[in-house]
Amino acid sequence: MKTLCIVGAGKVGQVFGRQFATHRVFEVRQVLTRSKQSAQAAAEFVGAGEAAGSWGELRQADVYLLGVPDDSIAASCDAMTQQGLLNADSVVFHCSGAKASTELSAALGAGAAVASVHPVRSFADTAAVSSDFAGTICSVEGDVRALAVLAPALESIGAQVVQISADNKLLYHAGSVVASNYLVSLMDLALRTYEAAGIPPSMAQAMAAPLARQTLENVFKLGTAQALTGPIARDDMLTVEKQLQKMEDWDTDAGGVYRAFIPVTQALARRKKQS
Repeated sequence: MKTLCIVGAGKVGQVFGRQFATHRVFEVRQVLTRSKQSAQAAAEFVGAGEAAGSWGELRQADVYLLGVPDDSIAASCDAMTQQGLLNADSVVFHCSGAKASTELSAALGAGAAVASVHPVRSFADTAAVSSDFAGTICSVEGDVRALAVLAPALESIGAQVVQISADNKLLYHAGSVVASNYLVSLMDLALRTYEAAGIPPSMAQAMAAPLARQTLENVFKLGTAQALTGPIARDDMLTVEKQLQKMEDWDTDAGGVYRAFIPVTQALARRKKQS
């Protein structure tokens, strides 16, 4: 097996590490995080690897996984290069959804092959993701040499590999943000709006949960246009204007969100009528 070092073992790094170790895809050699204590905790979750307390303790490996925050990717790659850890046989990849493999230019300078790998799912619960990882879509882009190592490795842990363009990475990730992060924000706004209307929190959740779940089911069963219902789909713009005014009177930011969704929903309603 090729050896693997994990640098920055956050939720994604820990899940990948456990999957690679459990399926015997890579031999996890070391885990390096901000502190030796957190590195030890991450290694225990992964179930393999020694905790490293500093860059100086990191040993050479065949593959390096950078699970650090986006703004630390380039600096971490620079640090590995300065430690003399990389050569023409090395593979370095990071797990950012927004950043491309071009962030790893220092590794390229050392002759290493580079890539980015982004799992398209929520990592709020690492234990749950680890136990149900099979089928996860992972977008990849980078050097042919790096992908020749990483694509089979990802498939070995049950991932579905989709290759994307580095030039479209930001737009691709924006789609993921809307589908996941902004969906959470919208549900928070819906619950707060119910509560502002005098609905107790527990009842607000009871109202929103089936509505949201059924709507999502309809989206992926019928398509977005056919799943659309409500006043804009009925062209009841008088109701929409009254609701907008009420939202803006209650909360300016909430009103701004409501207003922003009117034109995109109108466009979707037009597509529904044309279908």
